[in-house]
Amino acid sequence: MDNVANKKNKSGVKKIGFYLLEAMLAIWAIIQVYPLFWLFLFSVKNNTEIFGGNILGFPRIWQWSNYSEALSSGNVGRYFINSSIVTILTIVISSILVATSAYAIVRMKWKYSKLVLTIFLMGMMVPIHATLLPLFIILKDLNLLNTYASLVIPYVAFAIPMGIFILTGFLYTIPKELEESAFLDGCSIYKSFYYIILPLIRPALATIAIFTYLSTWNELMFANTFINSDAIKTLTVGIMSLSGQYQTEWGPIGAGLVIATIPTILIYVLLSEQVQKSLVVGAVKG
Repeated sequence: MDNVANKKNKSGVKKIGFYLLEAMLAIWAIIQVYPLFWLFLFSVKNNTEIFGGNILGFPRIWQWSNYSEALSSGNVGRYFINSSIVTILTIVISSILVATSAYAIVRMKWKYSKLVLTIFLMGMMVPIHATLLPLFIILKDLNLLNTYASLVIPYVAFAIPMGIFILTGFLYTIPKELEESAFLDGCSIYKSFYYIILPLIRPALATIAIFTYLSTWNELMFANTFINSDAIKTLTVGIMSLSGQYQTEWGPIGAGLVIATIPTILIYVLLSEQVQKSLVVGAVKG
């Protein structure tokens, strides 16, 4: 009887612990999701409600016109396209350079491969702020200011060290016998890379692409320094420029922030499983 009672007590304690864990996770989920919900409510309010004591509640009048104003008057649509162009170019170029460079360093036998890898990895220690003035002078001398290249080139340069760090660690885990057997069958090194290595390193490339997207899409300092033309401004700079000198309509700014957040939310919702696998790959094998 005592054993039965102890088992019941233990099962009751486990149930209570399980319910407490669920409650804590639910509270934590609400804490994480609420800022996004609050940002949406903020985007459909006017200045009177925002500064009139209704900052947290539902709007009394839903100002959907904030979105049309942000897209038309605020030119957020153009800024969104510019950010998309810069981000896509950065991800594509950096992924190609990282994949080929890491493969050459790990698989090809040449004298200074370790030294080159060290030089690449040293790039991870360079503070992005320390490069602002030298980059500005170089881009000015090359007449690249106010162009997409003025952002894509630095973004790619800063994405390469982290990418090579992740991908070299991943390539070391792939058996060389796979390529050796392909070489015996007459496969060239280019075909071996394309048909054998590239499919195997896709999870690592996904990790690199995710990190590159987050750093590029949200970057402000370079975009604010190297771009002055409204035709080339990215979302971060464009939304910042919506604030007026004497008066600011915060509703359209909130609408612009919601628009800027949508791609990141879609990536997580549609590719959440891939994102988690990618992060695990980068953490364990990188």
